[in-house]
Amino acid sequence: MKDRHLFLFGGGPPFGEELGRKFAAIASARKGKTAILFIERDGWREYMPLYTEVIERTGLTEFMYLALTPQPSRTAIEQLLGCNGIVICGGDTERYRSHIVGTVLGSVIQDMYGKGVPVAGFSAGALISPADCVIPAIDNASNTNLFLQGLGLLRNAVISVHYTQWNEEENLKAAVLRTGASIGYGLDDGTGVHFMNEEPVQSEGEGLYRFARQDLQS
Repeated sequence: MKDRHLFLFGGGPPFGEELGRKFAAIASARKGKTAILFIERDGWREYMPLYTEVIERTGLTEFMYLALTPQPSRTAIEQLLGCNGIVICGGDTERYRSHIVGTVLGSVIQDMYGKGVPVAGFSAGALISPADCVIPAIDNASNTNLFLQGLGLLRNAVISVHYTQWNEEENLKAAVLRTGASIGYGLDDGTGVHFMNEEPVQSEGEGLYRFARQDLQS
């Protein structure tokens, strides 16, 4: 069985130097291009180098940019099936979730992840990656905390992003208890974590916070 690699970041791009180098090394072991999944908006082409600059310096040279839509094309699916790495960008978390979770595209991501293709998620991309996707009130139109199905790449854990910036401590603790997850990870902007086989093996940046359910219940 292939090792599974998930890189989650608490804010927007770029990759940290260490985690970018690790992601690139894992992806470079496979043939194909690195897929960048994003919600299309004005100026997106100028923004993409922020996602690619670090991993491009450390070994990845070919990228494909897949704009997310409610109904992905067969071409998009085929391109994703041939990729060597997947990056899920940041932005409107609810839209990222609706275009990925529970869709054919989401199933492909899950399958590729299980085969050892590294997946990276920034902000919204990080929030939708666990089995339980918790979108805080500050990050959605309903202005209340949302507890939704996630992509399921990380099980038995919940994630908060922009942790200090959004004052997420109490929300993260409550999410751990409500979902029954074993642990919650809070990630600041500029902080990332590499999970291998769903266990954290490396972090970069100063803002990583952990809350274990057993400690919150005691």
